[in-house]
Parts: sequence; structure tokens; C-alpha cells
Amino acid sequence: MAPPDANDRHIPGTTRRSLLAGVAALGALGAAGCSRVATAAGTDGGDLLERLRAQGVVRLGIAGEIPFGYIDKNGELTGEAPELAKVVFKRLGVDSVQPVPTEFGSLIPGLNSQQFDVVSAGMYINPERCEQVIFSDPDYQMLDAFIVRKGNPKGLHNYQDVVAKKAKFATGTGYAEIQYAVEAGYKESEILIVPDQVAGLNAVEAGRADVFAGTALTTREVVRKSRKAESTKPFSPLVEGKPHVDGGGFAFRSPETKLRDAFNGELRKLKESGELFRILEPFGFTRAEMTDMTAKELCRG
Repeated sequence: MAPPDANDRHIPGTTRRSLLAGVAALGALGAAGCSRVATAAGTDGGDLLERLRAQGVVRLGIAGEIPFGYIDKNGELTGEAPELAKVVFKRLGVDSVQPVPTEFGSLIPGLNSQQFDVVSAGMYINPERCEQVIFSDPDYQMLDAFIVRKGNPKGLHNYQDVVAKKAKFATGTGYAEIQYAVEAGYKESEILIVPDQVAGLNAVEAGRADVFAGTALTTREVVRKSRKAESTKPFSPLVEGKPHVDGGGFAFRSPETKLRDAFNGELRKLKESGELFRILEPFGFTRAEMTDMTAKELCRG
């Protein structure tokens, strides 16, 4: 999603997808520090899981980002996160999932204002977001990549190239890639913010941007049928001068540690059995994108 993250990863994400633009505006809406990812100190863990079991349905916040969470051409909810959610929540005694589409930058505010129960959008887990919500452990890890014109005429392979060559840079609303570009020296006020990777592809094809940054997965998928654009080789963005790998997971309201912990328990079983990869593989994920990272690690940055 960012990466987003973004999610990216989908804002990257969406960490997927270290922060996303627009995240600062969300700060007043959440109050969970990273320590709450590991413990439920000061709370009873919440009662959302019991309520979901009683009503038989969980509302999933999605951002319409292929392949993380979206409504397909037949009007059906799908994507790596919703398909994983269907399996996990069924195991938790909740038989039905209901999508609640919104923009990526509205996912955390929507969650905290109870417009939906869980963010199911492959959202990158990063310290800024961990101050506002709690996360499951990541179900995947992801590098960044760019959408560029065919042949990559400006030779853009990382954020440092974008800055050095004064390229016109675009990324998605709330994506982690915003902060990665800023950290490399790009002026945030000059970043072209577009709704998603499809709009990013359109911006590059039309010449309004030289490059669009997103997750390696979303960029390679969105350019498949393009005659004018291609995706670059995946790379690790630099965070405080060190290569960084993002991980994406599910977000929950801060008090709901019982639900988060139960979700993690089922996720762990899916990882151990190999079923997680079988769920994610149809959406373009590879075994290299499976991960044993934890939310606690990612919340530390």
C-alpha cells in the first residue's frame, strides 16, 4: 500500500508501506503507542470479538487498491487482505465479511470513528501509524518500485535518483513513499499526490509525472497492459540511512487487543501450514514476500 502504505503498501503503505502523507492529520484520532502492540496494559482487551461473533459479520475497511483489497468487476470483495480476512474470521467464529470502501488516507480515521471494525487493506505497519491503532503481525513484506516511462529514460531506480535528476515525483494519498522521498531530499510540497496506482500510471503515461512510487507488487501489476510505462526493479528505501523493508497487516482500534491477539493466533497457524502463501499467491505475491517479522519490530521502526 502502501504501499500504500497508503498503504503503502499502500504508502508504503499505504510502511509497506516510515510514515505517510496525511498521517499527521490523523494523530488526533488515535492514541495507541507501540507498546500496546505487545500488551493490553490498562485495558481489558475490548469486547469487539464477542460482538462480532454475536452479529456474525465483520466490517472491513478497504481502499480499492489492487491487489490488496478491492471490489472486482463482478461486484465481489476480494484482494489479498479480504481473502485472508475471510479465512481468519471464519476460524474465529465470524462467518461473514462486509466491505466498507474508502480512500487510503481515510482508513485510520474511519477505523477510529467506528465506520468499520478492521482495516483490511494490506496497510504498512510503521511507528506513526502505531501511535494511532494496533496492528496484527504482517502477513507479507514488500520492497518499493517505480512506474516510469518505457525504457526508464531518466534512469530512476531509487529516491536518491529522483532527487538528483529533479524528476517530477508522484505517489498515492497517505502512502509511506511520501516520507521516503522527503527523507531522500525531495520537497514534500512538490510531490504530486494521486488517489492510487492507476492514477499514478495515468500521470506517468500523460507526462504529468516522471515517476510514480508504490509497492513492488502494485507497480508491476498495474503496468502489465501498458504500452507506455514499465515498473523498475524492486529496491529498499533508506530510513535514517539504512535499507528498510516494509510489512503490511491488519489494523484494529487500540483497545481491541483480544481481537488482535486472536487474529494473530490464526495468522500464525496459516503461516506454519503454508496456507497463507496459497491465499496470497493468486494476487501476485511470491515466497520472497512471505515474512516472519512482527508488528512490534515494525512499530519500532
